[in-house]
Amino acid sequence: MSTTAYRTLADQLRGWPDERLSRLLHERPDLATPAPHDSGQLASRAATRSSVLRALDQLNRFELCVLDALVVLGQTSVEELVDAVAAAPEDVRTASARLVDLALAWESPQGLRALSTVAEALTPGSPGVSGLRPVSTDPLPAAEIERRLDRLSPQARQLLEHVLDSGGTATSGNARQTVLPEEAANPAEELLAHRLLVPRSGGSVVLPGEVGRALRGGCTTTYDVGEPPALATSERDPALVDRAAAGAAFEAVRRVELLLDQWGSHPPAALRSGGLGVRDLRALATDLHVDEPAAALLVEVAQAAGLLSTAAGPNGDPRWIPTDAFDTWTAKPTAERWLALVVAWLESPRLPGLVGSRDTAGKVWNALAPELAGIHQAETRGLTLHVLAELPPGTVLASGTGVPSLVQRVEWRRPRRPRTRADQVVWAVDEATALGLAALGGLASYARPLLAGDRSEATAALAGLLPDPVDHVLLQADLTAVAPGPLESQLARRLQLVADVESRGGATVYRFTPGSVRRALDTGWTAVEVHEFVASVSRTPVPQPLTYLVDDTARTFGTVRVGHAEAFLRTDDEAALTELLHHPKAASLGLRRLAPTVVVSDTPIDVLLPRLRDLGIAPVVESPDGTVHVARPDLLRARTPKEHRGRAQRAVRESAHAGQVVSAIRAGDRAESTRPAAPADRLSPSGSMAALREAIETRAAVVIGYVDNQGASTDRLVEPESLDGGTLTAYDHRSDDIRTFAVHRITTVREVPRSAV
Repeated sequence: MSTTAYRTLADQLRGWPDERLSRLLHERPDLATPAPHDSGQLASRAATRSSVLRALDQLNRFELCVLDALVVLGQTSVEELVDAVAAAPEDVRTASARLVDLALAWESPQGLRALSTVAEALTPGSPGVSGLRPVSTDPLPAAEIERRLDRLSPQARQLLEHVLDSGGTATSGNARQTVLPEEAANPAEELLAHRLLVPRSGGSVVLPGEVGRALRGGCTTTYDVGEPPALATSERDPALVDRAAAGAAFEAVRRVELLLDQWGSHPPAALRSGGLGVRDLRALATDLHVDEPAAALLVEVAQAAGLLSTAAGPNGDPRWIPTDAFDTWTAKPTAERWLALVVAWLESPRLPGLVGSRDTAGKVWNALAPELAGIHQAETRGLTLHVLAELPPGTVLASGTGVPSLVQRVEWRRPRRPRTRADQVVWAVDEATALGLAALGGLASYARPLLAGDRSEATAALAGLLPDPVDHVLLQADLTAVAPGPLESQLARRLQLVADVESRGGATVYRFTPGSVRRALDTGWTAVEVHEFVASVSRTPVPQPLTYLVDDTARTFGTVRVGHAEAFLRTDDEAALTELLHHPKAASLGLRRLAPTVVVSDTPIDVLLPRLRDLGIAPVVESPDGTVHVARPDLLRARTPKEHRGRAQRAVRESAHAGQVVSAIRAGDRAESTRPAAPADRLSPSGSMAALREAIETRAAVVIGYVDNQGASTDRLVEPESLDGGTLTAYDHRSDDIRTFAVHRITTVREVPRSAV
């Protein structure tokens, strides 16, 4: 930490090198938008309550304790701060240096001091807040406090310690507030008589900060606050963790490809609110052989990766359709496809863990709903995985107790918010396991370089663990085909067209049925093409039952033709129509025979076709010119959303923006230094706020030029106390009271020496 003292925070920021100022803007990005005019405005913005609260949210519990101790001590040296915090001295020095880097404290001539807004933001009861606060400008000496504590009765000493443990405030009850020590009738009056409790308005009493420190042996904390909670761990073979995680990574990629491939031809409808319907999610979970939470995670990750978006469906209604980026994604190797998914998941603010639960109004959270997001979710994922990365290889979270200990560690790192942090940590562990970043309670080895920013190394490490794709299957006599490994993408798609997936796993089993073969014929395949495809992908001879199945399905395929009447059925086989007319389940179809080979129906074709197929008939659609119409579904694609394009350039743009802001601040400082001194110049509202912030931090009295409601301008000698929401709260010497002033009515701000007040 620098030993140079600065008159104000603005002077300190002005003296920092560009690299340190860039780090501040990176840590507190709200200070850079819009770009401050100069260091004075940057310091003013850094001291606003909203910005300070955001910065406090980024501190861990130990850093909050150090900052709280700095508030209690007021202006102090780093060595005195080390003595006041029960922790390793080097840790306290490191934490104090970070507070300065975040502009939550600055190096004044009297010593290190926190921003005045920090004391207001560190409310009693918050994490890391001791409850000790100075209550007077003339605190009691330490020796006098010890002497008065020694005079207390055991009951009064116990009551004083109880008030300290309760946050430093209490109510006086029936105790008299002005009484001599020898006249005290109870422990409360005894403490008030010795001024160890100070009365306040409303019947409350406050424990002075210096008294609390004396009770705690000169420290603001009672235990070592520098040590984070320990993790409950156990031993596990790293190779086993890697194999399990790689298997989960492969399954996640394969299932995302399956769901998007299916939705490319049969897209589900988008709800009016923008989410995915419960029935569609349930159907997807059944198709992918997973539970609904896992299906919700997959669709959320696909949408976050820019592979899924809403667009107009075939009928013009909004539907969830794969984007044009999906075709590019499927052409990449499995490891690169996995990388695109997990990077999107790490950066996404979405909350898939809430899908299926109900909000406070009793409404079910739908997947892909626009409001299903949280600003702290991405941060929680990163914190959770980085804590897991700190475990050495071969060490994983213990079963049962590991995740709760992980929750405590993450809450120690970010103790202030959100309140749902514990749930978010559990979701992060479950989702990381489902996506293949972790397994068996430990982080995969290829996930460590990914968290460190080396994506190429992570991809290469995962590729070495994934099985090579195979280009063949093993046909069996029971009309099944076994894939001895992960199939090539194009082969898997074509095979799923002519066969149904019966079971998934290391060896996927496909089953040929009349319906699956008819599905291929519906898309325009011929029986010869089916035979050739099956024979080309099999390493075993084609069994005779499969040949018979294809031939029998092709022989009956198209014997009945459907046209527009509402619909008509035409066939050369009179027996087929006769059988259909006498079928017990065909009565609701409204069939009427016009000729031996022609039947008409009043049922629409889009309803009639699936009903006939349910009856075991394989009809084809006839075009108006009498030719067969191939009802091949179109592959739909949506335009990739703009926010998902150029994701890799985002960090570069943010870094360039920080450099531009630093350049703008430096230019403003140079312009300010060339202006002639003019204390009576009128100030803009932003300039007034910057000057008043400096007065608050230096505790200086100022003379302000103020325009009242009647338009009259007067000079007021004030001592600023706080500045928030465009309003100045200050002690006004003219009215001898605390007054508020609108900043936009302040025209001049002139500092006056303390001796002149």
